[in-house]
Amino acid sequence: MVSVIFWIFVIVILGFVVLGFLLPDKVHVSRATVINAPAEEVFALIGDFHQWDAWSPWAKMDPNAKFEITGAGLGQRMAWKSDNREVGSGAQEIIELTAPSKMKTALNFGDMGRAHASFTLEAQSDTATRVTWALDTNMREGVPVLRQPMATFMGFFMDQFMDKPYTQGLANLKSLAENKSE
Repeated sequence: MVSVIFWIFVIVILGFVVLGFLLPDKVHVSRATVINAPAEEVFALIGDFHQWDAWSPWAKMDPNAKFEITGAGLGQRMAWKSDNREVGSGAQEIIELTAPSKMKTALNFGDMGRAHASFTLEAQSDTATRVTWALDTNMREGVPVLRQPMATFMGFFMDQFMDKPYTQGLANLKSLAENKSE
C-alpha cells in the first residue's frame, strides 16, 4: 500500500515537472493611465533613471535599497540591491529611447530571470498623455533548468503580482507630473 502511494506521488510530481516545461512561458502585463501633463514632461520623468526615485513603487518599498545609475540616455543602466524580497536585486538598461513616445528596458534579475519593460506615451491632447507601462518576459529565460517548471507556473500569477506596483507607480508618476505641470 505504501509503495503504491509513493509511486502515485512520484508520478504526480513528474507530471507537474513535465507540464512546467510544456505550458506557455511567455507573459505580458500592462497597466495604463492618463496623466494631465504634456508627453514631454512625463517622458522626462520616465526616460532618465535619476528621476525614478521620485515615483518608482520599488524605491518607496525599501528606502534602504542601494541604487547605482551609470550613463545617460540610450544605454543608461540602473542596478539595485535590497534585502526586501519585494524589491530584490537586479539591473536594467535602456535599450530603446524615442522621446517623447517610448522607452524600453532590458531587465536582469540574475537567476530569477530576465524581462523587458516598456513605457509608451500617447498624447491625448496638448496637456494630456496616456502612459502604458508593460512587462514582457519568458518565464524560463535565465532561470536554472531545475527551477524552470516552477517559474512557468509562476507566470500564471504575474498579472496579479505586478498589479499593485504598476498601478501604484503610475499613480505616483501621475501625481508627480501633474504637480510639476501646474
